[in-house]
Formats: sequence, C-alpha cells, structure tokens
Amino acid sequence: MTADRNFRRSPLHDLRDRLATLSGAITVTETPFLAQINVRASTPPSSHPGDVNVLALGPDEFLVVGPPGAEDRLLAEYRAPGVSVVDVSAQRTALDLSGPAVRELLAFGCSIDLHPRVFAIGDCAQTVLAHTPVVVQRRESGFRILVRASFAAHLAAWILDVSPELTSGH
Repeated sequence: MTADRNFRRSPLHDLRDRLATLSGAITVTETPFLAQINVRASTPPSSHPGDVNVLALGPDEFLVVGPPGAEDRLLAEYRAPGVSVVDVSAQRTALDLSGPAVRELLAFGCSIDLHPRVFAIGDCAQTVLAHTPVVVQRRESGFRILVRASFAAHLAAWILDVSPELTSGH
C-alpha cells in the first residue's frame, strides 16, 4: 500500500516564505519529493536524457535522481542480478541554489573547491556544508544540494543567517 502523497509536507514547508525573501544575489528553492534510488553496482548505471540524473557517490555507489513519483519506474529499470537497488526518496530533500553570490555562500560553509574549472556542470560530491552532510551537484542553473530531511531546517536556517552578509555587496 502506497502512502497518500497528497498529505506529505516537505521538510522546509515552514521556511519557504523566508527563503523566498533572499536577495537576487542568492536564490534558494526547495525541490521536494524527488525520486532517489541508491544503486550499488560494479558498472555505472546508464544515464537518461532529461529528467533523470545519475550521480556517482563512490566507485560502486550511485544515486539516481528523477522526478517525483518515478520511484517504481526507476526501481524496475535499474534492478538486475548482482545489483542492489534501494528507494531512498524519503531520506533527502533538494535545495536548488543560484545567483551571483551562490559560490561564495557555499565556500563559506564547505571546504571543497566549487570553481567551474574544477567542479564542472554535472559534477557532484559528498561533503559537509554548515556542519551538515550533503551531496552537492553542479547544474547549469547553479547548484543542487541534497540534504537529509532531518538536517534540512538547520541548513536552511544557516543559509538565511549567512546570506545577508554575502549579498550586501552584490
């Protein structure tokens, strides 16, 4: 039996209005309820054009991220002998960050180099941002941060706290 998705609340439901008030130098949008499938396999799963991203988390671990509601389709597609496929969709929410000060914001809270010459579009990394374990993905429009639901409010509060300092000069 599948839970009724109409009654789900995103981890950042109560902070959406506050996040929307950030200046144009940093834009933060929660993208909740993405399909997220953890795949453990000796060879990388095939990528899809468009709505599905395959993120390499380790030599034999991948996170397949797709649109909300695609969990069953992705589980069936990636299931194969010798491959572990687990739905972890409820584990994380996504924050999409963009704007001219976004790299400065991320650099303030994380130790990896996110400059475009070393962290290109499509790249991802597991790291710590504001003392929070996250997956950072570089996208054409900026960055996607996948954060565990239980840490999402902490990370959003940190962004709200730090952003005014970084955006005053932009």
